[in-house]
Amino acid sequence: MIDRVEKEIDMLTRHFQILQLVIQHEPIGIVKLSQHTGYPHHKVRYSLRVLEEESIIEPSQEGAVTTDKTHKFVNAHADVIDEILARLEAMELDDTTELKEG
Repeated sequence: MIDRVEKEIDMLTRHFQILQLVIQHEPIGIVKLSQHTGYPHHKVRYSLRVLEEESIIEPSQEGAVTTDKTHKFVNAHADVIDEILARLEAMELDDTTELKEG
């Protein structure tokens, strides 16, 4: 169960790294994104597709570029991440909790 969560977090981290590079270096293509991040082309392509589906970026002939939704997303995602962290912390098991044998 935790393995799946870790994989999702790794994927989200990659999406955010790709988005950050698009914001900083737009227009930017798959090859340069791969060089900057060290991710293989197919993973970069997947992250770009996910970001495109959310209309956070869009393709151009020169490479990926931001959209009018990019900055709204960036401003909003910090609050969402804080909320998720709080929920995860609330789920944490206490080390001192004794397990009852049944």
